[in-house]
Amino acid sequence: MFLLVGLILGFVAAIPLGPVNAFVISQSMKRNFFHGFVAGATAAVLDFLYCLISLLGIALITVNITRFQIPLKIAAGIIMLIIGWRLYLTSKKPVIPKQEKLPTSFTPRPILGVILLYVSNPSLYFFWIWAAGWAAGHGWILNYAAAPYLFAASCGLGGFIWYTVVSYYVSHHHHQFKPRTFQRIFLILAIVMTGFAVYTFAGIFLHF
Repeated sequence: MFLLVGLILGFVAAIPLGPVNAFVISQSMKRNFFHGFVAGATAAVLDFLYCLISLLGIALITVNITRFQIPLKIAAGIIMLIIGWRLYLTSKKPVIPKQEKLPTSFTPRPILGVILLYVSNPSLYFFWIWAAGWAAGHGWILNYAAAPYLFAASCGLGGFIWYTVVSYYVSHHHHQFKPRTFQRIFLILAIVMTGFAVYTFAGIFLHF
């Protein structure tokens, strides 16, 4: 039962259009399915790790994150502004949709981009701390030693399913978009990413 709950939690948690989702979508559109898939898979692995670490040490994580919350927010805001600016520049270029071949060599860009967004985003830490506390409160992870690992893995799998579906759909169907629609999508993603950056910076001075 708790594995199904973890799968649903991981899937639903990945749906909102946050910085990571915007990055995965942009990678799928600007490059191809492979890049979007790698970014999404990286996000799913980090979901698993964050959830597992939260399950194994909720109190310790909370203390350490609170102490470094402001530097993390500053770093997150800067990273999101940079990505937003790059997306904005892309939206101003004439876009001609075309099929791209899968890259013949491995590229670390999608992985590094997602890792930077995750590490510098305190809200992700607190979300998984909440999820771990919620699961522990219901007694789902106390039955046997492997339960925390299985629950975290099911959460990661849920996110992996969502990111894979999004990457596949965007990479295979964005070629049907008109060039103007293509540019508007990048502009919307740029606005979304910039909005998250502003919200992050505001969170340093305002508590909401």
